[in-house]
Amino acid sequence: MRNDPFGGQQQGRARRPGLFGNIRWWVLLAFAGYAAFYWFSNRAVDPYTGESVLIDSSLDATQEKALGLQAYQQILAQERPVDPNLQVSRDVRAIAQRLINKVDVVETALAEEHGLKPAHFSRDFEWEVNVIQSEQANAFCLPGGKMAVYTGLIPVARTTDAMAVVMGHEIAHALLRHGAQRMAQQKLTQIGQMAGAASGMDPQQQQMVMSAMGYGYLLPYARSHETQADEVGLMLAAAACFDPREAIPLWERMGQSSGQAPPEFSSTHPNPGTRIQNLQALMPKAMEYRKRFCESAG
Repeated sequence: MRNDPFGGQQQGRARRPGLFGNIRWWVLLAFAGYAAFYWFSNRAVDPYTGESVLIDSSLDATQEKALGLQAYQQILAQERPVDPNLQVSRDVRAIAQRLINKVDVVETALAEEHGLKPAHFSRDFEWEVNVIQSEQANAFCLPGGKMAVYTGLIPVARTTDAMAVVMGHEIAHALLRHGAQRMAQQKLTQIGQMAGAASGMDPQQQQMVMSAMGYGYLLPYARSHETQADEVGLMLAAAACFDPREAIPLWERMGQSSGQAPPEFSSTHPNPGTRIQNLQALMPKAMEYRKRFCESAG
């Protein structure tokens, strides 16, 4: 029992801690210090964008290629590619080869824009391109140059130029080492999860923190990768003598085929309107790249 200041008596009740009152803050600080050390000790400057990026320094090109090959073999074991001698396969490989042939000159040109030297990381890639029978309007390029185009993309792309824009975008993800960057990002996420568990956060508190991290860091990070791949891929397509202007109607069709998009802040991709605006702003640069590097541009 305790005295009521107004003369009565009330049953005593234990005070409940605040939302984060039960946290061992020193544990969080220790993990934060480790995360900061990992962040600053694994930074590298990307020659394509001129930006400082997070890539685990223990992951070398050979390991990255091996991971890409392993993932590729697993995909092809589940989704068999179409006959490589079919016309569609030959057409897709021809587009890919034209894009691959311009990787060095585009990387060099973009690096020079940022006052950097090209790394030519992709010179050791072992390129391989397959077409997979599927209704998916999709394509991918894994670390090491392992690529696939799904047949569902063909009616959406419609033209060779539009297909080159999509394939250039996917090749750009591999050139920019976005897979390695996501692996480093996942390690930071794991550090955050371990910090939450070790500090005494309950599951609800951990979920709140991870949700905040997702909306504030992970999703914007993924959207920036898409924007970077759009730019590098567009320059590749232009340099390889494809018409970069086909990117605008392409992404309009892609938006229509994918239905109602989620709000941009909750998505890993920019919404179609934002993407098209960015591509329109890049078009003068892309046309300049076509003029400079396409031998048959005239």
